Amino acid sequence: MKLKNLFLAAVTAVTLTPLVAFALPDGSKEHPLRVLMVPADTGTNDITKDYGPVFQGITDNYGIHFDIKAGASYAAVVEGMCNDKADIAWFGAVTYGQANEKCGVDLLAVDVKKGDASYYSGIFVRKDSGIKTLSDLKGKSMAFGSPNSTSSFNFPVAMLIAAKVDPVKDLKKVIISGSHSASLAALSAGKVDAAASSYNSFAKAAKKGAIDPAKFMPLAKSQPIPNPPLAMNKGLTSELKAELRKAFGEIHTKIDPSKIRGYGGKKVDRYDTHFDEQKIFDALKKLNTVTDTVKAEMIEKAGQR
Repeated sequence: MKLKNLFLAAVTAVTLTPLVAFALPDGSKEHPLRVLMVPADTGTNDITKDYGPVFQGITDNYGIHFDIKAGASYAAVVEGMCNDKADIAWFGAVTYGQANEKCGVDLLAVDVKKGDASYYSGIFVRKDSGIKTLSDLKGKSMAFGSPNSTSSFNFPVAMLIAAKVDPVKDLKKVIISGSHSASLAALSAGKVDAAASSYNSFAKAAKKGAIDPAKFMPLAKSQPIPNPPLAMNKGLTSELKAELRKAFGEIHTKIDPSKIRGYGGKKVDRYDTHFDEQKIFDALKKLNTVTDTVKAEMIEKAGQR
């Protein structure tokens, strides 16, 4: 009998242990949903300040708990989602497309301000640089964010190519800084002649005093780009996905409107949980010229001294 009891205990332990060890995040206080954000602007304090009130508001009003972190890189956020290390991710359009192609994701929401759910990428220069057109960048130096960034790399590179400026052959120097803020810092410090960034990040850097808007100006502005989308892991239950859509769609009616923030920390009016996903894919078609080969050659050029 003792041997039989020991056998049954062993079988029970083996059977139950995986259930305990692999408890999935469900939004409870004990198992909060893991949120990863692409690093458009670095800094843990910024993340807590910018997005904490929205997620806390959802916790207070809907009982869904979150653990918010910045991804080490754009690629890390894609990998985190596809390796089930994240339940919600705040992507750019490009990384949303990458994650969708790699593992599939479900759109949660995009932020909206004054009825507009789009933002802009830009190429910025000093006002006294003598650079007036994109063609003037030939022989100049330029800083870009991560190669996976929609507005600090992909759209600016596409704009250069459309203006017949080869980002590899025509630029004297390329810096891959990793983020919008780092690229703008390089421009402000005089390390480059031009920098790629979203207009939102430029405005935020100016507000912080990191760059003097009186000394710098946009050289080129992109077409409207769908705002960075919030996406959900395919593995979440349909019930939890519905709860999240309801919460994000209504949160602007539940908390102080000034606490509703979009990506980059900008104040927005609300989140659109019915946004047409096809608009994201249509925007990505504009980036067909920014091939993997172009990216690889730019990274190689950036590594040259």
